[in-house]
Amino acid sequence: MDRKITPNKKFRLWWLALPMVVVAYFAFGSAATSSGNRFNVDINRIKISTVTEGEFHDLIPLRGNITPSKSVYLDAIEGGRVEARFVEEGAMVKKGDKLLALSNTSLQLDVISREAQISEQLNNLHNTRLAIDQNRLNLKRDLLELDFQVSQSERKLAQFKRLGNGNLVSKDELQAAEDETVYLKNRRKLIIEQQQQDEKIRTAQIAQLEDSVKQLNKNLAFARKNLENLIIKAPIDGQLTALSAELGASKARGARLGQVDIVSQYKVSAQIDEFYLGRVYAGQAARLSLQGQQYELTLAKVYAEVSNGRFEVELTFNDALPSGIRRGQSLQLDLLLADAKSATLLPNGGFYQDTGGQWVFVLEQGSQVAVKKPVTFGLRNNKFIEVLDGLAVGDRVITSSYGSFKDMQSVSLTH
Repeated sequence: MDRKITPNKKFRLWWLALPMVVVAYFAFGSAATSSGNRFNVDINRIKISTVTEGEFHDLIPLRGNITPSKSVYLDAIEGGRVEARFVEEGAMVKKGDKLLALSNTSLQLDVISREAQISEQLNNLHNTRLAIDQNRLNLKRDLLELDFQVSQSERKLAQFKRLGNGNLVSKDELQAAEDETVYLKNRRKLIIEQQQQDEKIRTAQIAQLEDSVKQLNKNLAFARKNLENLIIKAPIDGQLTALSAELGASKARGARLGQVDIVSQYKVSAQIDEFYLGRVYAGQAARLSLQGQQYELTLAKVYAEVSNGRFEVELTFNDALPSGIRRGQSLQLDLLLADAKSATLLPNGGFYQDTGGQWVFVLEQGSQVAVKKPVTFGLRNNKFIEVLDGLAVGDRVITSSYGSFKDMQSVSLTH
């Protein structure tokens, strides 16, 4: 048999009053945490720093990488097929050591062709000189024969002249002897001119052939040098840090084959925000702390090109290099922008981003209450901020983030 159940009125009232209780609880808690413009915060959740007097270093913290002071790239001057690898990547090499051997059939055939051309030109030069010598001998022989004929003609003419005085020789015979002598003398002059002209022509031919042979020898030397360039050698003493050439691989002219680094000298490369571009210049000092020791560096080069809001600098070690450093290793160092100066200092912290450096929460003397106070800051680095006005040595300041109470006028520290 069904029976009607009557709900409990007290239970219904309690359930309806529950939201009001929750609201009252949070309101009370909020009032307990924040009373007016004061905020209660656990002292263990914040950082309190003391204002001090000391030396302020205007510096930029840098993250740099160890790189060799000098690197020489190995490029294929002539393309070819990799025939041999004489060393492996990472090996220490001396200048002139063989690293790779390439082969190029076209270059080898080119050298053979040029050698054949030189041989042909040398033969032409030899034949031309031989022809000149033979022609010179023939002209000398003709001139000797002609001189004999002239001598005979002059003697005959002299006899005819003596006989002609006694009318023993006719005038025609005398005139014929005179004409023959004149003819022979003119012919001798012509042969001498011909000899001189042939000498000039042959001399020009020899000079031209000699120049051709010299040029061919230069071309042959260049071709042989290209053939020698198929043997890749170490350009400097150092470490072969890269070698990209497998046996049988074909490499085009100008292809990058590897890299040799000088490992006895290193430099540090770092990136700096473009905000400091006008304050960074060559010659500035830097400090590095590594394995408990301090090292001094000098800014050697500043690259003016800005990429992605940063520019690159290079620093060199002033003294001995740190032991055990390796190429590509990352280092944390400080770049000093100016000489150290005496200043009132406040440790740097997250509060600066919340206040823009315009004010801070300072603890009242002998109290656990920190009140908002305007300040004037100067330069700052990664550790300290220069205090110009608003704080005195010994003041205790909250230097952690103000994110949860930056809109309050005071902060009460609790345990």
